[in-house]
Amino acid sequence: MNGWTKGGFLAVAAGAALTATAFFLPGGTRALADNGQYRGQSGAEQLPGFWTGNEASAPIPAPPPPPALDNVIQQLGRTFNGQVGIAVVSIDDGWTINYNGNRRFPQQSVSKLWVAMTMLDAVDRGKITLATPVTIRPQDLTLFHQPIAGLVTANGYTTTIQDLFYRAMTQSDNTANDSVLRTVGGPSAVNGFLARRFINGVKFGPGERLLQSGTAGLSWTQSMAYGRGFEAARAALPMSVRQRALDAYLADPMDGASPVGIATALAKLKRGEMLSPASTSLLITTMSEAKTGPQRIKGGVPHDWHYAHKTGTGQELGGRATGFNDVGIMTAPDGSSYALAVMIGSTRVSIPERWALMQGVSRSVAGLHVARPRVAGTSPGWGARPETRQ
Repeated sequence: MNGWTKGGFLAVAAGAALTATAFFLPGGTRALADNGQYRGQSGAEQLPGFWTGNEASAPIPAPPPPPALDNVIQQLGRTFNGQVGIAVVSIDDGWTINYNGNRRFPQQSVSKLWVAMTMLDAVDRGKITLATPVTIRPQDLTLFHQPIAGLVTANGYTTTIQDLFYRAMTQSDNTANDSVLRTVGGPSAVNGFLARRFINGVKFGPGERLLQSGTAGLSWTQSMAYGRGFEAARAALPMSVRQRALDAYLADPMDGASPVGIATALAKLKRGEMLSPASTSLLITTMSEAKTGPQRIKGGVPHDWHYAHKTGTGQELGGRATGFNDVGIMTAPDGSSYALAVMIGSTRVSIPERWALMQGVSRSVAGLHVARPRVAGTSPGWGARPETRQ
């Protein structure tokens, strides 16, 4: 995992400039900086093949998005009864379709994706390994969904960071995720990773305990992590306090992110611009094993397509649901890939109605996708031959 050779290096297109992403030389004796330099015994040197000049040719503009799909996405957004943002990015062709796509919505557990990327980036850089041990103690427990809590005794529970990463991404285990977060350096490390990868429109929040307690109008105490402590403390608050706190959170989510920002980051992940090839493969494979949200976007993905994703679900109050999300990478049988993000900030409609919106997005992407033969120098994508539609 920690040794991959020069032939595996990646170049990242950031606007008109290229910068290097994580890269290891055999033996781990040289550390790569983000500018494509590594430090060995003789000081900073430039890796062959890494270009970090300031001059670059103009980027090739993306083709316009397919009008038929654009029309459907706009219609889905307009007719949904609630605050919703949608983004679809063609990973191969580069176009973007969005509805409210640049507005920031609560991420909730979608933000576990950024913790996972930060952890894998640390693995790529040799700061930790997948076998790094982590001990979870009773004082580390969080709230809501935390299946791992059943394994934590008075003496704690020790496992590997890879196990915690897997639990966080496939089960959305909050305690597992917060343990990974602490190991990689906390929220500042995650936001730093996003900044280094030029991810705009995505903000990582303060961690599960402070996020959820603040959203409810509470100040966190560790007693809330045990039994139904959080739910009891929240229920004891006056409704007016809870309402003000939820309104404030929705107006300016401390974990806010835009659908376009998230879908753009997912596209960069799929193209290998976020992590090493091994870490990219591990993350996408793990996302494809997610147990959460089978009736969200995934419910509209055809059986012969592939979908790797992360969901998020916020708190409810007075019949109003918040932070009901699904984001992921959808891949056609011909290899064409699309990054999708559907984020419902606030709504009073039923869960099946929310599912219908999300499935409408994935069904539209698949239904309007046109497979075309691969030609040297081109990528599969959209065409105008209805007889070849999947």
